[in-house]
Amino acid sequence: MDGTATGTSRLEQLWHLTAITDVTWQMAVMWVVVGVLFYLAVYRKFEPLLLVPIAFGALLANLPTEGLINAPAGEHGGGLYYYISKGVDLEIFPPLIFLGVGALTDFGPLIANPRTLLLGAAAQFGVFATFLGAAAIGFSPMEAGAIGIIGGADGPTSIFLANKLAPHLLAPIAVAAYSYMALVPLLQPPIMRLLTTDKERKIRMRSLRPVSRLEKLIFAAMVTIVVILLVPAASALIGMLMLGNFLRESLVTERLTKAAQNEIINIVTIFLGTSVGITMTGERFLNGDTLKILGLGVIAFGIATACGVLMAKVMNLFSGTNKINPLIGSAGVSAVPMAARVSQVEGQRADPGNFLLMHAMGPNVAGVIGTAVVAGYFIAWYAN
Repeated sequence: MDGTATGTSRLEQLWHLTAITDVTWQMAVMWVVVGVLFYLAVYRKFEPLLLVPIAFGALLANLPTEGLINAPAGEHGGGLYYYISKGVDLEIFPPLIFLGVGALTDFGPLIANPRTLLLGAAAQFGVFATFLGAAAIGFSPMEAGAIGIIGGADGPTSIFLANKLAPHLLAPIAVAAYSYMALVPLLQPPIMRLLTTDKERKIRMRSLRPVSRLEKLIFAAMVTIVVILLVPAASALIGMLMLGNFLRESLVTERLTKAAQNEIINIVTIFLGTSVGITMTGERFLNGDTLKILGLGVIAFGIATACGVLMAKVMNLFSGTNKINPLIGSAGVSAVPMAARVSQVEGQRADPGNFLLMHAMGPNVAGVIGTAVVAGYFIAWYAN
């Protein structure tokens, strides 16, 4: 009997050492959400570099872990992601992502055809329209600003702004922003076709002129000066974006450029994605506000796409023979370079001999700059 009792006692001790009893229904539901994100990333290949880290971070957030996300207690230090997540809390990771984006991006198409800057600006109407919509359904102005930026389709900027204005909404805003970025090839084409005629989709644009290295260097420096003077709150994002681009175009910092393009952006993407995922606990994510944010995100993205296309159509009224193919207007959102590729695909669907990719890169990079400026505006207006 004593042996049996001892055996039972040991089994009970072993059972209590596990965390099975700590699993909640919210955790179980979030496992399903994580499964959907894994499916989109792994099997559908929708932004896997972003969604895989976010999904795995969310999985860890919804398990009864130890030594991973706990805050320091007494003489004991905090968990691993208590410290890694400081890169989000202290606004370090998003600007570092912008450093890599700048090093990877050619601003030549925008410089060669500066009027496409208007297409990137038009896409920001989606941000402001959604800001007004979010405020109308009960979100505070700071929350509405953080939600509205989803329309820019720029994940790092969405995270940067949410952390400034509404950190309690960081998880759903980040998931919405990155999910809709991943779904660009599915969300944009129906809107593009609805708002354009077959004739417009077949417009062939004039070849872009060559852009010199000096022009690109001057552009990076001047954008840095002008934007920071006008919107100082955007300094971190614009400064890092243009630093990365200046490294790229200088042609004398090859090692630094490659580091920004590869090691830095890759490492930060892992830490940023998992840090965002870690905030996706069931208690925080499974509520009515999350559904509202996901819905508003779709609206924001749709309006931004539509406004870019419509702006191109308006510009064509004054363009004479130098027409713009309205399909490139949809690339005014910041999803670089996926939105530009969608313009290319839709253009070739109407005319297989039409090549719009480089033309679409103009509004695409303009959208990156525009979304960062709008984020800076919201920060200046509401956070200071």
